[in-house]
Amino acid sequence: MKPNTQQLSDLTIQVRRDILRMVHAVNSGHPGGSLGCTEFLVTLYQNIMDRKEGFDMDGIGEDIFFLSNGHISPVFYSVLARSGYFPISELATFRLLNSRLQGHPTTHEGLPGVRMASGSLGQGLSVALGAAQAKKLNGDKHLVYTLHGDGELQEGQNWEAIMYASAKKVDNLIATVDVNGKQIDGTTDEVLAMGSLRAKFEAFDWDVLEITEGNNIDAIIAGLTDAKSRTGKGKPVCILLHTEMGNGVDFMMHTHAWHGKAPNDEQLANALAQNYSKDQVDY
Repeated sequence: MKPNTQQLSDLTIQVRRDILRMVHAVNSGHPGGSLGCTEFLVTLYQNIMDRKEGFDMDGIGEDIFFLSNGHISPVFYSVLARSGYFPISELATFRLLNSRLQGHPTTHEGLPGVRMASGSLGQGLSVALGAAQAKKLNGDKHLVYTLHGDGELQEGQNWEAIMYASAKKVDNLIATVDVNGKQIDGTTDEVLAMGSLRAKFEAFDWDVLEITEGNNIDAIIAGLTDAKSRTGKGKPVCILLHTEMGNGVDFMMHTHAWHGKAPNDEQLANALAQNYSKDQVDY
């Protein structure tokens, strides 16, 4: 049975706590985008994706996910652990020497749930397209999901992949763009304005929908359900997910400053107090 909205909300709080504690423990990592995408990844893994028990790289007979903006690894690792891919206690090894939980996900570490190395931005869609076409060749009706940063779309390889996806009618793919308008050096408009992402994807012949409340679990469920209904119709599907970087921690929101900065002891205590649940079980 799928978790209800309250259960998803409770897990979101737990994942936020994991993110904050992981980054604080090693004074390194990317809390801003991780917190902004927490509701989305929790909902995707817990409510939307058709997943099998265990993990294998082939992913046959199940939906699969690729994280392209790999610097938001804290939220990815937490959601994977809380979804049963590896022990929750292993979150305590984040970014340590010889850990499987490196700052950016890698495949050679053999961490269950990780299907590609995504330290270098802009490559996730290309990898996902190969997986999506392999599913078609295998007669596998399951879907491929991806997540990308909006600033990441400033990388040119994305647009080659976006063009390829529609030209080859890769219609078993749902690519989500985290539209928070911020990146490490400022706003996306200040660094390199991209204009209308909807117009760009539509010009490349994608089916585009927007989730304007990207930190609202009910809105995410509705949007992802809508996206699934659009697959198999000759076009790849793009979701523009409007989120707030640092969501859930008031002093991390409405700024790009926490893109890649860890909280100190006092800030951690403040942030955790804002994300308290009587049912939390920290690692």
